[in-house]
Amino acid sequence: MISSLRGEVLHAGVDSIEVSVGGVGFTVAVPADLARGAREGTEILLHTVLIVREDAMSLFGFAERAQSALFTTLLGVTGVGPKSALGVLSAMSVDDIARAVADDADAPFRRVSGIGPKTAKLIVVQLAGKLAPPAPSGGKAPAGTDATVAQVAAALVGLGWSERVAVEAASTAAADGPDGETVPTLLRRTLAELGPARTEVARG
Repeated sequence: MISSLRGEVLHAGVDSIEVSVGGVGFTVAVPADLARGAREGTEILLHTVLIVREDAMSLFGFAERAQSALFTTLLGVTGVGPKSALGVLSAMSVDDIARAVADDADAPFRRVSGIGPKTAKLIVVQLAGKLAPPAPSGGKAPAGTDATVAQVAAALVGLGWSERVAVEAASTAAADGPDGETVPTLLRRTLAELGPARTEVARG
């Protein structure tokens, strides 16, 4: 399994990079923005996924480990192959994808070349609950860590709130709170801001 490559960029194409590692050249399919930013003669680190088929072995590379992990997750969606998954990650960031799934919005995926309405809907349905909550958009950055917000959001979902409401409420509460807030403290504040009436319903 080739999980990463570090080497010199020999050539950058439209959607691939040739990387020299120990004198061996590897052609790696990459998101379009990564290919555009690659410069010949410079060193690059790629987090890779190796796809093995009967007639070929293909490497797909990404600048961030989160992208390579999401690429693998996308391959588990019915109707999504390596080319389509790479297309999604070329058009959308990891956060964009997580937000679209959390919002149950398939429109962003339908705008990706090669993704039809049926596949777009399958991506949203089959990725639900499998991705980390998206970072809050705009406004003050959350005071708590992403991990703290994610844990609080997960707890709220367990109490009966939708994922979208849970993420928004936890992120907003974290943004209004002190730095370094613990999960129990943030959860209590978030529940208080959501309202006692709904809290009682969730507990029941």
